[in-house]
Amino acid sequence: MRSIWNGAISFGLVSIPIKLVNATESHSVSFRQIHAEDGGRIRYKKVCELDGEEVTQAEIGKAYEDADGTMIPITDEDLAALPLPTAKTIEIVAFVAAGEIDPLQMDAAYYLSANGVPAAKPYTLLREALKRSDRVAVAKYALRGRERLGMLRVVDDVIAMHGLLWPDEIRAPEGVAPETQVTVREAELDLADALMATLGEVDISSLHDDYREAVEEMIAAKAEGGAGLAPPEPTAAGRGQVIDLMAALESSVRAAKQARGEAGAEGEGAGAAEAAQADEAAEVTELRPRKRAATRTAATRTSAAAPKETGAKKSTAKTAAKKTAAAPARKSTAKTATRSTAKAPTKSTAKSTTKSTAKSTAKKQPAKQPAKQTAKKAAEKTAAKKATPRRRTA
Repeated sequence: MRSIWNGAISFGLVSIPIKLVNATESHSVSFRQIHAEDGGRIRYKKVCELDGEEVTQAEIGKAYEDADGTMIPITDEDLAALPLPTAKTIEIVAFVAAGEIDPLQMDAAYYLSANGVPAAKPYTLLREALKRSDRVAVAKYALRGRERLGMLRVVDDVIAMHGLLWPDEIRAPEGVAPETQVTVREAELDLADALMATLGEVDISSLHDDYREAVEEMIAAKAEGGAGLAPPEPTAAGRGQVIDLMAALESSVRAAKQARGEAGAEGEGAGAAEAAQADEAAEVTELRPRKRAATRTAATRTSAAAPKETGAKKSTAKTAAKKTAAAPARKSTAKTATRSTAKAPTKSTAKSTTKSTAKSTAKKQPAKQPAKQTAKKAAEKTAAKKATPRRRTA
């Protein structure tokens, strides 16, 4: 790897010659600007705005633009004369715990390589000291014309340096947090914890840039004379809008379990899907009242099946009406039964009534009275009732 800066690490009175190497590289696909009409490439030329002529890189210098637009020229000699002790030195100023460094300050990353054989031992000494102390070194260094802040730590067997932003370069998060007061329930936190536990850990090395791969595939397809890749299917409407937070968390937990192949995840997902389909397919069926119409034949049969024995105090018509009322067709059957019973012969009814009344009365009378006297009284009562005219039921 090519070094971008040579200098030394200042560790107290110990000086360690090092080379600065980029620890990262960009894999993003870069594009050129072209003329859309004919495909010609668009280039930028550096032109002096006073005379309109193009200038070369060697003719270009530095200047500071004042508030009123005045250009103040700055030369390399002016910058070299500045009292900058870190011009060629990475000066360690403190050793702190890694947790004290705010990740927001993290910037570019570099590897520090020992420059030459004499630098190997002090380099190894600093590396092992950082390992044993479980701390990181905070340092100041100068790069590309400005002094910067850095953090030194051990990565495998190499000392790495992360460029840090100065504390006053970190903006305060004012007006970023939600202004609305929101209360989070314990059940929601439990589901969030379950989702975090289900997702678990991941091997960072297994992650890759899907978008870059798609861009490369598209370029390869067009280079072969194709029309590129087919457009992706449109996402479902409303995606990303959380209507029910609890339902979204539960679905996320099920999806994460299913993606990891955990047992029972498919059953849970299928059960939820079936329940959702059942809810969608459910219909309300109106219950209609049953028909109350009854045929004359059923009413006739009901009245004909009236009991033979009738109590002394109740008439045959009343008994038939009550029996008929117990049938499904109540109103029409009761009327029909009453009419049919009223038309029945009076003699037969009187005879049966007299016999049954006599029997029931004889049973109810005390043993002291003679049976003949009891029957005689019952017959007289029945005759008196028979003489009384009956009201016909409409």
